[in-house]
Amino acid sequence: MESDDIMRSPRALRYAFPGGLVPALVALALVAGALVPLAAQDRRAMTTDDGLDMVRLGDAMISPDGSRVFFSRSELDWEENERDESYWMISAEGGEAIPYIGEEGGSSFRFSPRGTYLSFTRSVDDHGQIFLMRTDGGEAIQLTDHEESVGSYQWTEDESRIFFVSDHPRPDSVEAEIENGADAIFVDEGPNGQRAGRWNDLWRVDVAMTDEPVEPVRVTEREHQIGSFDLSPDADRIVFTSRTENRRNQGNRSEIHLLELESGAIRPLTDNEAPEGSPQWAPDGARIAYSAPDDESWELRNDKIWVLDVATGDHRLVSETYTGNIGDWWWSPEGDAIVFGGTHRTDRNAYRLDVASGALEQLTDRAGALSLEDLSADHGRMVFTFEDHDTPPDLWTASLDGSNPTRLTRANPTLEDEIAFGDAEVVTWESRDGTEIEGILVTPGGWDGGEPLPFLLHIHGGPAGVYTNSFSPARHVWSGLGYAQLFPNVRGSSAYDDELLRGNMEDIGGGDFEDLMTGVDMAVERGVADEERLAVRGWSYGGILGGWTITQTDRFQAASLGAMVSDWTSEYGPGFNFDVRRWYIGGTPWENAERWREMSPLTHVDDVTTPTLLLHGMEDRTDTEPQSMMFFKALLDQGKTTRYIRFPREPHGFREPRHQRTRDIEEIRWIQQHTLGLDWDPWTRPAEDESEETAPVSP
Repeated sequence: MESDDIMRSPRALRYAFPGGLVPALVALALVAGALVPLAAQDRRAMTTDDGLDMVRLGDAMISPDGSRVFFSRSELDWEENERDESYWMISAEGGEAIPYIGEEGGSSFRFSPRGTYLSFTRSVDDHGQIFLMRTDGGEAIQLTDHEESVGSYQWTEDESRIFFVSDHPRPDSVEAEIENGADAIFVDEGPNGQRAGRWNDLWRVDVAMTDEPVEPVRVTEREHQIGSFDLSPDADRIVFTSRTENRRNQGNRSEIHLLELESGAIRPLTDNEAPEGSPQWAPDGARIAYSAPDDESWELRNDKIWVLDVATGDHRLVSETYTGNIGDWWWSPEGDAIVFGGTHRTDRNAYRLDVASGALEQLTDRAGALSLEDLSADHGRMVFTFEDHDTPPDLWTASLDGSNPTRLTRANPTLEDEIAFGDAEVVTWESRDGTEIEGILVTPGGWDGGEPLPFLLHIHGGPAGVYTNSFSPARHVWSGLGYAQLFPNVRGSSAYDDELLRGNMEDIGGGDFEDLMTGVDMAVERGVADEERLAVRGWSYGGILGGWTITQTDRFQAASLGAMVSDWTSEYGPGFNFDVRRWYIGGTPWENAERWREMSPLTHVDDVTTPTLLLHGMEDRTDTEPQSMMFFKALLDQGKTTRYIRFPREPHGFREPRHQRTRDIEEIRWIQQHTLGLDWDPWTRPAEDESEETAPVSP
């Protein structure tokens, strides 16, 4: 079966077995017949509320011996305008999941290295503290009563101690003054960035199941901000990333350091202009692996994995053979390989990288998104989330090569059993300069290829985002409304090679815009898109490029722009600018003023003819909220058709369910009105389900 056929029939998935590729439908049939679709006429169109009501799974971990899986389950509480978390344990072989932890909940869950304990943090008097509970049963006990919140933490291999990061404590007199209003922020001074910051340090605490919390011991005492850290196998050294300032556009100032615990001596292991992250010790305690796009400067490249000899400082690139996005990764128990989850083009799978040779082995071969969540201590078993275009996410376990799969959860049976999904296909086309662009074309389920359809162009965030073969409720909502949709991975997208990622350097709004328009042309030429009924939408970079698009063409009948930047120069101070300054425009607003002005949608706002909806969270610090206000006022003052909805309390990614519903409903209403001329009535929110919570079990 070729990859295009797999994408057209997403349930015909593949596993990589040692003996070759075997259709995964055989494996799925073993767990149940639940994935066999009902007749199309028995299904209904998806609604925005179906997406909001979805159960979400998270925090998945497998016990060190590979026998059990811990995970969380998030469910909508509409009345409280929030999502409730519950925590569960299930056998890695499947069966009934049992509630764990209790109503008090927690975060930052960890199995101890030998599986004796489950640790987590929980808020006590507004400070996060470490709690422990034995995995063989019993109540959770509070291990720390630290004066500041516990951040990231790690166990020693013998389970005798835990090391953690925590902010420098403030004197009581300073805390009192802050509470009384003396909270002025000296921007970019000391630990402050645009907001108040704190230096932090490493601490350790002895592990004891006692009635009273254990007093932690401070390990470092420096004016620095620690990012991530890792404890050596023999627990005598720590590698960590840190920086001595907190300016938001200088993440590359972070370096990797080595701490000798006995002496307290700290020495740098890197000294460059590259943003290193996630250092991890090899099992031999002589090497570390870390991620960075480059070993000298902050380059626009996909993150790579590097290995560094701690004694000599010599380092080398080991992941050169992989061209996609690298996710979470683990050293093999023998220290000869690194296992990682990676996104390549539109699919996500598990890979093994030989450290000595750089040889790459693809461990699984699934059309869809297989997200590697955790591995057993011997790497004999993995827990992963799987989803694809018409398969909602669920948890699975399998051997590391993908064999012996076991489905653990069926989190959203209503979607699987009742909803009519759209049909999806991976497509490619040639942009104006000959660059091949890939995307996902979605049509309403069962569309017979007859009359062209109203068409919605989606633009992803980033610019280094990517559309993947994963489950998106919004795709199916729009399919149910009768729209064809294109999700293009324009130049600047990640998960391809570095050449495509760098394709819009000093050209934002140039080649990427042409990639969009040639994608629309492809959909029109194929008879899928109706040229007279085109709409465009996007969020973040999608809102930025969407805003640019409607200043360059009048092809679209409606536009929805979320969290946009309309004027690059005025965003230079308040927002992120390292990527724009280094890569996408180049220079600064005073060195390259005309280019910064020319590439701003606001400069060309008088050319907009498309009715435009604007959406923005008022606490957005990624793309600041006044950017949408400027574009809106410019459109409004010219008498053009526009509407702006501001959302209190919301950051760049919305958190409150009622705001999420308003955002999505109003976007649909706007596009329906101006693309189809419909006065669309939204769905009525269903009444809350009064039934008791049920355990998420295997189907």
